[in-house]
Amino acid sequence: MARMTGPTRLPRIVDVLIVGGGATGAGLLRDLARRGLRCLLVEKGDLASGTSGRYHGLLHSGARYIARDPQAARECIAENAILRRIAPATIEETGGLYVATPDDPDDYVDAFADRCDAVNVPCDDEPLAALFRREPALNRQIRRAYRVPDASLEPWQLVEANLRDAADRGSQALPYHQVVGMERNGGFVSSVSIADLRSGTIERVVPRIIVSAAGAWAGRVAALAGIELRMSPGKGTMLVYNQRMTDTVIARCKPPGDGDIMVPVHTVAILGTTDIPVEDPDHYEVTPAEIEDLIYEGEKLFPDLRRMRILRAYAGVRPLYAAAEFARSGELAGGDRAISRAHAVIDHESRDGVANFVSIVGGKLTTYRLMAEQTADVVCAKLGVDQPCTTADEVLPGQGSGRGYYWLGDRLAAHEATGGGDAALICECELVTRPMLEAFLDERMPCSLDDVRRGTRLGMGPCQGAFCTFRAAGVMAARTGGTVAAQAEPVEDELVAFLRERYRGTRPIAWGRQLQELWLSTGIYWGALGLDAFVSPGSEAGDGHG
Repeated sequence: MARMTGPTRLPRIVDVLIVGGGATGAGLLRDLARRGLRCLLVEKGDLASGTSGRYHGLLHSGARYIARDPQAARECIAENAILRRIAPATIEETGGLYVATPDDPDDYVDAFADRCDAVNVPCDDEPLAALFRREPALNRQIRRAYRVPDASLEPWQLVEANLRDAADRGSQALPYHQVVGMERNGGFVSSVSIADLRSGTIERVVPRIIVSAAGAWAGRVAALAGIELRMSPGKGTMLVYNQRMTDTVIARCKPPGDGDIMVPVHTVAILGTTDIPVEDPDHYEVTPAEIEDLIYEGEKLFPDLRRMRILRAYAGVRPLYAAAEFARSGELAGGDRAISRAHAVIDHESRDGVANFVSIVGGKLTTYRLMAEQTADVVCAKLGVDQPCTTADEVLPGQGSGRGYYWLGDRLAAHEATGGGDAALICECELVTRPMLEAFLDERMPCSLDDVRRGTRLGMGPCQGAFCTFRAAGVMAARTGGTVAAQAEPVEDELVAFLRERYRGTRPIAWGRQLQELWLSTGIYWGALGLDAFVSPGSEAGDGHG
């Protein structure tokens, strides 16, 4: 990265500076822009590269929280209906089934429907004969099933649509821009220093209000303003399978636990999730013990799970906040799973004496729009702006004009609708065509291969980027004369960095045939394609063998 230099131009003046480019930050940028405010969003990485892009893909019905967190359940089902209306193309209408295995408690199973009814979550009994016809891979010892309106949700497309609406109204989002300092004038943050991580320059921004939507990193952002905000980050590990053994979201009818939900997402299925406290949301590992626990519990839903191919393991960090002190001291029974998944908007004027600083913490992606609305209400009240929220009523860009829900053949159908024929495929697994890639690059260059993955799903299918990585890198390098990354790294180094991240997700699952597959992939990369011969001398990427 280039050496940081000091400010070289006049400070940028905005109404609101938003820190954090996940779903909540993007939703807040849209909401405030629609209320007539000029806003700037900054994100230290790519957009939605934090918790929003590292979850199991579930659009919650609220059924998961009916017993322990009814407030979160009510919020989820209300926002579930809104998102289906304003962002249908980001949703696959899988439906959801809560099933009772022999290990699930009778009292919870018997009370499930009444608890759903109490928080307005639609719930119907599913006959077992119909269940097994629809989902033949399920455990035949399942004794009861309930249908609820769960679905799967594509986070990156949702974030992009929110940012596009905000941009149309004069607000801006800057990826790879990190807040590195805040200047206080008594009880007021007078200016914020923001580093452009691609160029190395530092810009000074003067906002009327600062909102931290940094999720698990909210404590670090608050500390720059001299505010103590204790978070309780919870790591959730997930496993990606190379097939959709289910076309419906399947969850166990019991209090939330590890390995109790399977979500079909595009061409794969995701088993989740653990909940383990971590001190640092930037540094954590996925352990073999976690993977074994997930598989052991997942087998109670799908008995053949251990024989199915796992593509990779990954983890995200939940931005848990409520009762963080008690959770760490052991006073909160149940650990991190007992912390509410509801959210909190914190006005640091009343809490900490800092007049123009607000934090939004907690919550989940399903309720991002509600979180943004409530935060925007606080911001507008502080600024004296009297404009209503319109985000629940207005369809997001790219979601209207008769577009329905996403479905598994969506990309193929779109290609055939234009005449079919040679699709000029870059990624066969996810049907990413060259025109799709070019269109993304037109909007987002300079960017990295990982940014392309998030924006197009290139490399996220069953082959995990074995060949499409190289094709995409070639297309990108042709535009830039041999560099592809946001930091203008040589294409070969960027390839190694991308493949190393893929390897990081396959290393914890590398045993048996999965280990054989890893060695086969290594042979392709380093033997057939000769990637090691092109890595720059002295590159931090090393030899790529991990």
